[in-house]
Amino acid sequence: MDYKMVIPVLIAFGLSVLMGPFVIPFLRRLKMGQTERVEGVQSHLKKTGTPTMGGVMILAAITITSLIYVREYPKIIPILFVTLGFGMIGFLDDYLKVVLKRSDGLFPMQKMALQIVITGIFAFYIVKVAKIPLTMLVPFSGGKYWDIGWLAIPVLFFAVIGTVNGVNFTDGLDGLASSVTVLVATFFTVVAIGTKSGIEPITCAVVGALLGFLLFNVYPASVFMGDTGSLALGGFVASTAYMLQMPLFIILVGAIYLMEVLSVMIQVSYFKATGGKRIFKMAPIHHHFELCGWSETRVVAVFSIITAILCLIGIMAM
Repeated sequence: MDYKMVIPVLIAFGLSVLMGPFVIPFLRRLKMGQTERVEGVQSHLKKTGTPTMGGVMILAAITITSLIYVREYPKIIPILFVTLGFGMIGFLDDYLKVVLKRSDGLFPMQKMALQIVITGIFAFYIVKVAKIPLTMLVPFSGGKYWDIGWLAIPVLFFAVIGTVNGVNFTDGLDGLASSVTVLVATFFTVVAIGTKSGIEPITCAVVGALLGFLLFNVYPASVFMGDTGSLALGGFVASTAYMLQMPLFIILVGAIYLMEVLSVMIQVSYFKATGGKRIFKMAPIHHHFELCGWSETRVVAVFSIITAILCLIGIMAM
């Protein structure tokens, strides 16, 4: 058996672990701390001041590891581009929030415009340069692909931007987005190795980087990934799925992301339609469970277990 794909996992893990003791105090000195909403979950108020923007550790570990393999595995380039591109959008948003104290960060239209640009470049690259078909593998179909013609392009934009924001909504508890995404990245690693897709080093790098980051991000977290990390990870998940022609599998293995987004959409829509009534105690839905009496660690554990089971089902659905 060839164990060489363990190496990028270990490299990224080592880089992430080594950066922690240097990056976290640096972020703390720059006062790049988390701010918590007063109207939010009261137990989270004690997190105020915890360094955020820790996603730079994840991004650095992924980038350095990927660059080691990029010559031998050129197919990782579009995934690295999307991961870094969305990571930079998140970094700018975090910087405006925590350093320049602009509470909303980037304006919604600014953020959406930047996300559309990154997604557009990715779409052009995979269609015109990498020549990867936009046909989608259908789960449990025995290897059949779905061709939706010209609709594939708008669906790509919807899937990428939707996934990015889904991961962003999931990043609300210590270790939640990291734990869920390390399992999704492991799923994609198994598929990438099994299909010899040529993107294995970057999926392995994400697994290693997140395992290292989790040492500092599990409850009680000493650093948060911020939008820098969550947007980058969303970009990774979406672009990897497209490189493998598996965007439909995001709905399955990334069901937690979808649930988080839907809970916010349902809450806002219902609130407006009923003049102030709520379906959930708070959205995104992980906060609803907290207000129902679940501890942070229980929410993270349950959501991670659900993701692990869905990833196993995803392998069966190939």
